[in-house]
Amino acid sequence: MRIGYFLSSEEYTPAELLDQARGAERAGFEALWISDHFHPWVDAQGQSPFVWSMIGALSQVCRLPVTTAVTCPTVRIHPAVIAQAAATSAVLLEGRFVLGVGTGEALNEHIFGDPWPSAGTRLEMLEEAVDIMRRMWKGGFTHHDGNHYTVDNARIYTLPDQPPPVYVSAFGPKAIDLAARIGDGYVSTMPDADLVRRFRDNGGGDKPCQGGFKAAYARTADEGAQLAYERWPNAGVPGELSQVLPSPRHFEQAAELVTPDMVREAFVCGDDAREHLEMINRYAKAGFDEVYVANTGPHYQGLFDLYAERVFPALR
Repeated sequence: MRIGYFLSSEEYTPAELLDQARGAERAGFEALWISDHFHPWVDAQGQSPFVWSMIGALSQVCRLPVTTAVTCPTVRIHPAVIAQAAATSAVLLEGRFVLGVGTGEALNEHIFGDPWPSAGTRLEMLEEAVDIMRRMWKGGFTHHDGNHYTVDNARIYTLPDQPPPVYVSAFGPKAIDLAARIGDGYVSTMPDADLVRRFRDNGGGDKPCQGGFKAAYARTADEGAQLAYERWPNAGVPGELSQVLPSPRHFEQAAELVTPDMVREAFVCGDDAREHLEMINRYAKAGFDEVYVANTGPHYQGLFDLYAERVFPALR
């Protein structure tokens, strides 16, 4: 299993993200995820740098593969523009780039005042967007007049030797079936064997499956849990609220119903290597090929040292 590090754009400044990328590579992590957000989930996280600027910078400070986890190529940014951004990222990273995509959240996609589509419509939009991008990565001029998008004789001139793989994030049955049909891989944040099995059985086969989880490194589990609750109370917001709430303020209101214990259950807190190994093993047993760990709070160097000294030796 490949172990990667998740760069949380919602919480860290651009300089901190670059510092984490360097530290992750030195510690022995094998790849990077990076989130694509216009807003943080809650104001306490406090950041939201533009992911495509960050990927350009990452290409200059480390040699790790990078996956967007995940980009929504349907509402806030037209898929033709995402196609160009992904192509340039693949060139800069010399082929070590994966475009992770999903149907998005109103939190990031509502900013122009467009109606937030239903889940079924968002899946249709995603399928059409992925088709447009793949056609544009073939070179030449692309014309498209579809149900959701128009492309008028557009050509991407800066192309990688091979088009970037597209991994699709999905949780519900219809979304997983779409991911299996159109994706080059699968992305999830739950160590759920049923989700992986459905992806593989419905067309995904042996395509790569990436999973991710959150940690809060600190000297004690209680201190880590307090960091997690202060910065990521939205981790306890249930169901489809994460897709439909439109602003950090609304997430803060919903999080008033979230208890510290609810957030603690969603994080690996403290400095116990055994708990990290247990979480990684849960993803391995569920059938994932890669797992990415994100840190919350200021102690990310401690997490890197923990993995270098205790987690990776136990795994390898």
